[in-house]
Amino acid sequence: MANRTDPSAKSIRGTNPQNLVEKILRSKIYQNTYWKEQCFGLTAETLVDKAMELDHVGGTHGGNRKPTPFICLVMKMLQIQPDKEIVVEFIKNEDYKYVRVLGAFYLRLTGTDIDVYRYLEPLYNDYRKLRQKLADGRFSLTHVDEVIDELLTKDYSCDIALPRIKKRLTIEAIGALEPRKSALEDDFEEEEEKDEEDQLMDIDAGGHEKDYYRAQSPSRERGRDRDRKRDSHRHRDRDHDREYDRDYEWERRDRDRDRDRDRDRDRDRYRGRDERDYGRDRDRRDRERGGRRRSRSRSTSRDREREREREERRQRRNSTSPSEKPKKKKEKEKRKDDGTDHPDPEIAESNRIRASLGLKPLKL
Repeated sequence: MANRTDPSAKSIRGTNPQNLVEKILRSKIYQNTYWKEQCFGLTAETLVDKAMELDHVGGTHGGNRKPTPFICLVMKMLQIQPDKEIVVEFIKNEDYKYVRVLGAFYLRLTGTDIDVYRYLEPLYNDYRKLRQKLADGRFSLTHVDEVIDELLTKDYSCDIALPRIKKRLTIEAIGALEPRKSALEDDFEEEEEKDEEDQLMDIDAGGHEKDYYRAQSPSRERGRDRDRKRDSHRHRDRDHDREYDRDYEWERRDRDRDRDRDRDRDRDRYRGRDERDYGRDRDRRDRERGGRRRSRSRSTSRDREREREREERRQRRNSTSPSEKPKKKKEKEKRKDDGTDHPDPEIAESNRIRASLGLKPLKL
């Protein structure tokens, strides 16, 4: 029941005001000790005391993404929905800078485009220091004007998605806002007027007048300088838009590069696993066949040895002289003429005896 929105609260941008904070961050805020102990039962009047106790700004921090007291008070303001006059007084408070930033953050979430530019742009002139808690739990130094610039130009601030607002040039085109006037413009005009008066006094005293002072009057030059400064402010707003688009493009490129790196890492991991499985299967097949896998170097050396033995055998066969062949033939013919190769062993034996006695063999 303590986390329910005030029944008298109006819907913001067509939804419950607390829905402007993402559900995950909203649930972390509901479970936080600061929310349960310090924000319970707060009203628009008692909220000011808690806002004055703030000593830093930030979203979530730490490994479990613990919300800061600043973001808890923003959530409480969305829940009770204080009046616009109270929020404007927060922003105009010059004594407590964190109260001013709290009101500016709430107005950026719930206010209209015209109110956002009208009440937040004057805070560009506030250069006081702020403590900001980073995501890793450490503190960093920032300034009020930097926080306001982040609210007007970025999509995220303190881990909350900011609603989209129209460009200032678009609102100026329809006449809802006047061109922004810098706080230093009056000082520049006074210095220019002093310089012009000094130059005119020098001319009256007898000094020579320059060509561009003859051709143009000081009042016309002053008007042109004022128009030139107004255009420079418009160009600066346009440069802000360009920087925002450039930052978004760089973030998109970083996301694409990280996604490609993860895809390559997964592909290399699966490829290495497939190669290991293939080598394991091949070893198992070799063991089932009962043979060990032989290296390529051993097989090539054995092939060389076989080829060398074959060549030596061929050379040995070719090394026999042709004169020995007819001798072997004659010996074979002599053996045939002696009759010692007769199929009948008795006749072959008698032919051997007759040959030793020098007699002719038996011819049967």
